[in-house]
Parts: sequence; structure tokens; C-alpha cells
Amino acid sequence: MHFLDNPPPFLFFTGKGGVGKTSLACASALRLARAGKRVLLVSTDPASNVGQVFGQTIGHAIRPIAAVENLSALEIDPQAAAQQYRDRIVGPVKNVLPEAVVKGIEEQLSGACTTEIAAFDEFTALLTAPALIADYDHIVFDTAPTGHTIRLLQLPGAWSGFLDANPDGASCLGPLSGLEKQRTQYHAAVDALADPAKTRLVLVARAQASTLREVARTHEELAAIGLGQQHLVINGVFPATEAGDDALAQAIVRREAAALGQLPAALAGLPQDRLPLKPYNLVGLAALEALLSDAVEPGAAPATVALLPAGMSSLAQLVDGIAEAGHGLVMVMGKGGVGKTTIAAAVAVELARRGLPVHLTTSDPAAHLGETLGEAVPALTVSRIDPVAETARYRDEVLASKGRDLDAAGRALLEEDLRSPCTEEIAVFQAFSRVIREAGRKFVVMDTAPTGHTLLLLDATGAYHRDMVRQMGDKGLHFVTPMMQLQDPARTKVLIATLAETTPVLEAAALQADLMRAGITPWAWVVNQSVAAAGARSPLLARRAQNEAREIDAVLTRHARRVALLPLLAEEPVGAAALATLASSS
Repeated sequence: MHFLDNPPPFLFFTGKGGVGKTSLACASALRLARAGKRVLLVSTDPASNVGQVFGQTIGHAIRPIAAVENLSALEIDPQAAAQQYRDRIVGPVKNVLPEAVVKGIEEQLSGACTTEIAAFDEFTALLTAPALIADYDHIVFDTAPTGHTIRLLQLPGAWSGFLDANPDGASCLGPLSGLEKQRTQYHAAVDALADPAKTRLVLVARAQASTLREVARTHEELAAIGLGQQHLVINGVFPATEAGDDALAQAIVRREAAALGQLPAALAGLPQDRLPLKPYNLVGLAALEALLSDAVEPGAAPATVALLPAGMSSLAQLVDGIAEAGHGLVMVMGKGGVGKTTIAAAVAVELARRGLPVHLTTSDPAAHLGETLGEAVPALTVSRIDPVAETARYRDEVLASKGRDLDAAGRALLEEDLRSPCTEEIAVFQAFSRVIREAGRKFVVMDTAPTGHTLLLLDATGAYHRDMVRQMGDKGLHFVTPMMQLQDPARTKVLIATLAETTPVLEAAALQADLMRAGITPWAWVVNQSVAAAGARSPLLARRAQNEAREIDAVLTRHARRVALLPLLAEEPVGAAALATLASSS
């Protein structure tokens, strides 16, 4: 494995959601620990599942992995980090300042941007803490999906620059003293990330054209902020020797070979490893140890065909139920890499095909709706919530309103405040709110960002809702907040997308629990890319289908009232015609 040759102290595994970052990070940490190295495995993903892979609870504190000597793990919990951050800032002033002032500070620190910055604080501490660096030979980071990771890796530079330019005043995080104390830590983190002797990034991809294009963009964006020590791992490649006479397996082999034959130029010069697709779920030590082996475990196809449980719906049947209201918001949520963009586009195309006006949009920084849709569709408009454009719009609006009557000094202070990286979170929330309002007169189908980023957005929605209740409730005025619309099943239908594999199902169930705690009940689940539903016959695919049947049954019996099952297809459903076929025949 080239990416584990002479590894530096910090190893980052990053890439588009669903490509196997967590499995590779866990397997790499395990291999280093088995070699006698002291290893700390860290997840910076708000939807972490490292604990599920090792079969034990980890959480927001460093814990040893019971079955592996020399290996410890930590899952950075954004909510716990945010509470610790608030305590650190509010604690010293709680009995000094008037109660009203303290409450004002606490309100400023209640939003999603505080949650992100608090998690970032923990991340930078791991890169710079002398005690941790002395205790471990390697710190392995299982990072969040691409858009969130780029945001996280850019923050050290963004925040150190913001503190240099704005030593006085207050940002949206409240008193800057809470950040000012961290100035040295942020500069040290930037230096560590850019030092090839300290940091290596492992870009994880699948042998798919869209995923390889995405990881090429990630490579260029990370290189542009000084992170040049990169390796490429192409995970889950279907071995040509395992295809046999199975038409689906043969099509997968052809499709992957074509994608690898057109590897983006930006990736061609990187050190590269390719790992074969395994027939089992990557949970447990034995599976992790086998992951980094080039061998494909031999095995015959199961003696019996995997039988699918009764009670499945087609995607077209789900659209029947959605279409009845004539308008509304449809949100497709889930872990990265489960096909949310394809599912959202297929639902939107099917609604538009029935003559209903539809707006298809995405809040995923790494989404590419245009590539999936391919061409214009009557009655369907397409957009993207672009963080850069929305931030510029928000800044212009604030300067035009709040800055209109300020003198030069006051306007300069406002402009400095708007350069805070947190401004982006506010701007994206406002764009999200506009989209929700539009659903009152047409269908709006939203392809959301991967789970963790979406939960941060919902956190902002909840904070706004609580603020509106405080301001308007006592006055007896009628109002509807975005959160109230999300909680109303007559206005909003949430579809949870997953794959029929252990980890994606567990993560989808955790997402559903988070949503229900916020008063949002998912309407249906969509199990995507099912080998069992495709009727594959190759031994490798048949063994994967056997594993799928158990997970599909768990979804039906424990998690969802409505479930649509979409088969793994020989060709990726790209273009309006293919999406319409997926929606109408699945």
C-alpha cells in the first residue's frame, strides 16, 4: 500500500461520501497499531460511524479500542464540543456581567456556526497539542464528506486571517476573546497541515467517472490551500475475474474500466493504490484486516437466491403519494454516496413528467445536479444553493440595510464582522428558508448535503425557530417558521436514502432519530443500488445480495413505514430519460 509507506504523523482520509473513507481509515489505523505504532483514530464527521465499525461505543473522549493494543479512538461530537465551547466563553462572565448581557451572549452562541467552530477548535487542538503528539506515533483522521472537509481544512487559514484583520469588536460567535486565545493554535494548525513531513492526505474514490471528477476537484482545492502531500486510493474495484457470465457484473467491469481509462489529468501524477471489491460488509476486525489485501476471497455463490421481503414499494408509488398534495417540499437526506442526487432528480423528473411544476435544488457543496440531469425537462427548473454566491448576496443586503446610516468607522467594523467565516452559515440558512417558502405554491425537491452538514443546517433552522417564538409568541402574532414547515407532514416529505449495507442502514437510523428529536418524521426510506433487487448471478454479487436481504428486512421491520427498493443498474442513471425509467419502473 503506497499510501501507508513511511507515513507521517498525521494521515487524513477524505473524498466524496460513500467511497469507503471510514473503512480505509479504520483499516489503516489497525494495520499501524498491529505494527507496534501508537495510533489515535479520530473522526471529524458529524455523522461518524467509527464506533459501529469496531463494535464498541467511542464518543467524545479518547477511548482505547478494546480488542486492539496500541489503538485508541475519538469521535468529535459537534454538540458536545459546542457546549464545552459555550462554557469556556460564558463561564468567566456569568457572575460578572448583568444577566441580560449573559443571555445575549448565550443566544449568540446557540447557532450552527458555533457548533462548527467548536468542532474545528477540537480538530486544531489535535494537530497542535504537545501531549497528544508525544503520546501517539500517528493520528489518523476519518474526515467528513468532501464539501465539509474542504470547509474544515480551510478554516484554520480563514480564522487566523480573520483574527489578524479584526482584533477588536465582536463576530457572530460573540466576544472574540474566545477565539483570540486560540490564535497561536490556529497558526500552528495551518503550518502542520501544509508540512509534508507531518501531514499526508489520502484521497479515496470509487471507479466511477463522477466520483473521479469530484476527487480531482478536491485534489486541486486542497493543493491550492497548501496541502500538497496527496495519495489516491481507488476503492471497491470489481475484479474482472469474478464477473463470469453475469451480464450485470460484466457491465460493471466495463463501466469501471472506462472510468479508470479516462482518469482526470490532475490525478494521473499521484501515487495510486487500487483495492478490490469485497463480498462482505466492512465491520469487525477480520473484515478490516482483509480490506488492505489485494486478494479477492474465493467463494461460491450461495446455494439459495436471496429472497426479498414483501412490502416493498416502487419509486413511482412513492411519487404517487407525494403528488397528491399538488405542491410541497421533498427533502432527500442521508449519508454521502448513497445516491441522494440521483433519487432527488428521479423524483423531480417524474413529478414534472406528470405536468406538475417542480424546482429541483441542492444544498450539497459537492453535488452536480447538472451532470445527473443532463438536459432540460419541461416544467422543471434546477438550481444550487451556492455558499459563495449566497454569502456575497447576504453581505450586500446587510451593508445596504444595517450599514446605510453608519459612519465610515462603523461601516468598516460591520464589513470586518461580515468577513467572519460564520457569515456563510447564516447566508446558506437564508437561502434554505427561501426555498422552503417557494414550496407553498409548487413542488420543491431538495438534494441535501451529506448527513452531518444537513444536521448543522437544521440546527440553524431550529435556532431561528426558537428566536422567532421568543420574539413573536408573546405578542400573539401568527407566524410560520421554516422549522414548523419541516415538522408539518402535509407540507414536507422527507425521504431517507440508504444502501442495503450494515453501516449505511445504521447511519440512516441515527439520522432518523435525530430528525424525530427535532419533531420531523421521515415519510419514507429509499434503499438504493440493491444487488438483491437486480438478480445478479456472479458469486461475488450473489454473496453481497445475501448480506443485503438481512438489512432490507431490518429497514422494513424496524425503521420505516414506506420503503422503495431501487436495483443496482448496469449503466448509471444519467440523463432525464434514464431517470424517468428509474422512477417509473423501479
